Order: sequence, then C-alpha cells, then structure tokens
Amino acid sequence: MNKIYERWARRFLAALLAALALCGGIVYTVDPCLYYRMPEDRLPAFFNERYQAAGMAKNVPAETVLLGTSMAANYRSSWIQEFYHGPGLRITIPDGYFSEFDQVVDLLFRKNPPKRVLFALDLNTLIRDGRGVTDAMPEYLYNRNPLDDVKYLLNKDSLYYSLYALQTSRQGGGQTLDEGFTWDQTSLWGRYEALRTYDRPPVAEEQTPEDAYLQFTRENLAVMEDWFRDHPETKFEIFFSPYSILFWDRSLRRGDLDARLKALELACDTLTAYPNVRLHAPLFARDMVTELNNYCDYVHHSGEAGKWVLGNVCAEKFLLRAEDVKKTLAEWREFVVHYDYDALWDQDFWDQWYETHDQPPAWYGG
Repeated sequence: MNKIYERWARRFLAALLAALALCGGIVYTVDPCLYYRMPEDRLPAFFNERYQAAGMAKNVPAETVLLGTSMAANYRSSWIQEFYHGPGLRITIPDGYFSEFDQVVDLLFRKNPPKRVLFALDLNTLIRDGRGVTDAMPEYLYNRNPLDDVKYLLNKDSLYYSLYALQTSRQGGGQTLDEGFTWDQTSLWGRYEALRTYDRPPVAEEQTPEDAYLQFTRENLAVMEDWFRDHPETKFEIFFSPYSILFWDRSLRRGDLDARLKALELACDTLTAYPNVRLHAPLFARDMVTELNNYCDYVHHSGEAGKWVLGNVCAEKFLLRAEDVKKTLAEWREFVVHYDYDALWDQDFWDQWYETHDQPPAWYGG
C-alpha cells in the first residue's frame, strides 16, 4: 500500500512541477509585463502601468524620460523626441504616490540612466499623505533581488495576461509605446464636458490652516531631493501639471486655497535650490487653464494641450526662478480669488444641459 501512495505522490509531484514549468515557460516567453525584453514580433498589449513600467524602465533606453500621473498619460514619447532631439520615453503611474515613482526612478537609473528626467508634478500628489499607498506596486519587479522573479513567472495573473497578450496579437491588436496607456482618443473633451462632470462643492464654513499640507509636502519633496543628490549629472525638468480653472474654484470653495499655495511655495523654494533642477509652472498659464475646451474634467487636459505644454516647457516659456516665486504665487492668488467662476455656466451650457436633463446639477442651488 505504501508503494502505491509513494507512486501516486511522485506522479502528483511530477505533474505539479511540469505544470509550474509550463506556466513559467509561457510567462517567460510571452513576457506580458515586458520585464525581460520588449517584443520584436508583435506590438505590446498594455494593461497595467504599475506592472509594465518596470519593463519599460529596464528595456527601453532613452535620453529623456517623462514621468507623471494620469495628468501625463496622454503625452507621447515621439513628442519628447521631437522637442528634445533624442530618444524619449513616457512612464506614467495613475494616481501615483512618490514612493511608487521612487521605485521607478531607482530601477531606471540602475538599468538605463537617462540624461534628462521630465517630471509632471501633480499638485494633488505633492500634498498627499504617502501613508495611503497600497500594495498595488509589485515590488518584486523593481527590487534588486532576482530570486523573487518567481513571483512573476509562477503567477496566475501573469499566465492570464500572457494568454491575453497572445490573443491580442492574434487579433491584430496591441499598441506602440507612443500610444500605450493613452486614453484621449476615447474620451470626450471640451468646455461642456468639463463643466458637466464637475461636481461643484458647497462653500466651506471654515478655512483649512495654511500649514495643513506642509508635512506631507516635505516628505514627498524629500523623495525627489534624493534623486537630485544621487544623480547630479542628470538634468531634472520639473513642471507643475496645469489643472483647469475649475480646480481653483473647487479649492476656493473648499477653503484650502491658501494651504495649497503654501505647499506650492515650499515646493518652489525647495526645487529651485538645486543646480541640476529647472522648475516650470504651466499650472499658472492663464490662457491654458481658462480654456475649458482643453479639458475633459476639472484637472485632465487633452493630448493636444499636452503637446503645447511640453513644447513650452522645452522652450522654457514657463520657467520659474527662485527670485520670482513669491511674486508669481501672489499674482496667481489674486487672479483665482477674483475670477468670475459663476460666468462659466453660461446660456450655452444650460441649453446643452437641458437637452438631456430635466433637472439642474445636484450642486446647483438656483
């Protein structure tokens, strides 16, 4: 009887090892996360930025790398190449935390150190408590330990996405690096759309303290400061992503405008102090942010607007110097405080709204 059990156990173990080997072989060969190589016989199937950013950082050499949240998702690598005259790469982490960008930067400089890093600095990310980060970022794809690659190779999700990548290729799908993770072609853009999707908050009874975001801002800035100190030979071009004027309406009504401006002042003072950093502020480009046709909601601008932003960053049209920080922020505060936000909801908006609605927006009081 014992021999029967032993024979069954050996067969089960052999079958299990064969299944694991098959799974690992498929994942290694297809490599859906682009971890070992970029595919040469098909276009990549893009499905998760946090999983595939590691492969792009490792396997796509570029002189200029653009990093950012969803605010930079609709930029194109070809634009980087056009403006900076060399190979470019865009890597985005939607709703990314600084600790997640830090993993990308660490891997990038270990494998393919760029000459220049562009960072689309998202104000909402800058002032956010980093302790809210989840485990969505697969550390085993970014760390220095090759042994835990087994978590990628022997992973049911990796196997699923291997089959997904093969099926996508068979159907003639996939995307180029230029178009991977972009979504501007499938979204609605324009003044009406930005206003329609904006949930205007009520006016707060109390103001947020000016120092409310400073501790989180310091912690997040410290992550970037390590980049600057560790890579003094690299040029860092940091630019504040340009939210629409609706963002400032939201900030005013929620009562945290001065707290956000104080965080911006701290960031500007910190970033302009480094010799290998240049700071750009399209966030304060009035013509851009007040033209709601550039937006699909209160923060995200179109790819076309993004190309304009990137070209002007390259041309140093938004360059912000240390001696100009206080004046720039004071002028911006004056502008947004006295802007006529109510006039945005004009007759054209209401005419379009009532074509498909019987009632005004929930926030509208009359």
